[in-house]
Amino acid sequence: MPRWTLLLLTATVLTATLTGCADGTSSAPDAGPGAGTGRRVSDDQEQTLHLAEQLLLKECMEKRGYKYWVEERQAADGASRFPYVVDDPAWAARHGYGTDLDREQQQKAARDPNQQYFRSTPADRAPALLSAVNGPKAEGLSVRLPNGIQVTHSDRGCVAEAQRALYKDLSAWFRATRITTSLGGMRVAMVLSDKRYLAAVKPWAHCMKAKGYAYPSPAEARAAATRPDKVWLHAKEVRLASAEAACAGSGSTSGSGDLSTVAKSLDAEYRAELRRRYPGPTADLERLKREALPRARTIVARGD
Repeated sequence: MPRWTLLLLTATVLTATLTGCADGTSSAPDAGPGAGTGRRVSDDQEQTLHLAEQLLLKECMEKRGYKYWVEERQAADGASRFPYVVDDPAWAARHGYGTDLDREQQQKAARDPNQQYFRSTPADRAPALLSAVNGPKAEGLSVRLPNGIQVTHSDRGCVAEAQRALYKDLSAWFRATRITTSLGGMRVAMVLSDKRYLAAVKPWAHCMKAKGYAYPSPAEARAAATRPDKVWLHAKEVRLASAEAACAGSGSTSGSGDLSTVAKSLDAEYRAELRRRYPGPTADLERLKREALPRARTIVARGD
C-alpha cells in the first residue's frame, strides 16, 4: 500500500500532493507517462486496488472541476523494509540504509504533477480544493485504536467517495485499515522490546565491533548513518549497512539463533498473537479487499 496517514488511506499524502483548480487560474503540468488509457490489470492485487482507487479519485476530482494525476503506489523505505535489522546483503550493498531511495522519492515528489498543480493554486482557493478531496470536516468516520487514540476522518470528499465506491462499506474500511495499521506498529514495538530479540542483539553488536563499528543496536547504527544534519557519503553508508547485514546472519554462541532469524520468528509470533487478540479488523480488511478486487479489475481495465 502507499504511504498511509491518519488523514488519508491510499491517496498518497493527498493533502500535500493534491491538485489545483481547473478554472483557468492555475496552469496544469503535462500529464506524465502512463496518464492515458490502456492500463493493464496487474497480477499484484494490492497494486490493482491502489490503481482502482486512484482512478476513482481522479474521476471524482474532475467532476468537481479539479485536475488529478494518478499517483504511483509508494515503495516501502529502508526503515519499513527492515524494522529490526538490515539482513539482505545484496540490498545493503546497493542501497545501504536506503537514503538513496529516499532522495529519489523526494526528487520525484518535487516533479510530481499533483504537487506542481497544488502549488500553483491561488491561496484563496486552496481550502475549497482540500475540502473537495478530504471533505469539509474530519467527522463522519471514527475509530478508537488499540493504543487508545481516537482517529476521525470525513465521510465526504473524493477520498471517501472513491473508497466507498470501491469497498462499499466505508465505515468498516476505515476501521479495519486504521486498526491494522496501528497493529503493525504495535507488533514492531513488541519485537524490539522482547528479551529474546535483545539477547540476539548482543552477539550482533560483538560482530559489528569486530568489524570496527561500536553500535549497541541496529537502530543506533541506522540512526548514525541517516542523520539529516550529517549526511554520510553513500559508500560509507553502504559499508556500515553491509556489515550490519553480515552480522545479522551471524549465529550466537548460546544457540539462540542469529538476529535475523530471531527477529523474523518473533515478528511471526506477535503477528499471530495480535491477530488472535484483534480478529475482527484483520478479517474485515481481508474480506473487503477480496470483495473489492473484481470491481477494481473492472475499473482498471476501463481506464481513465
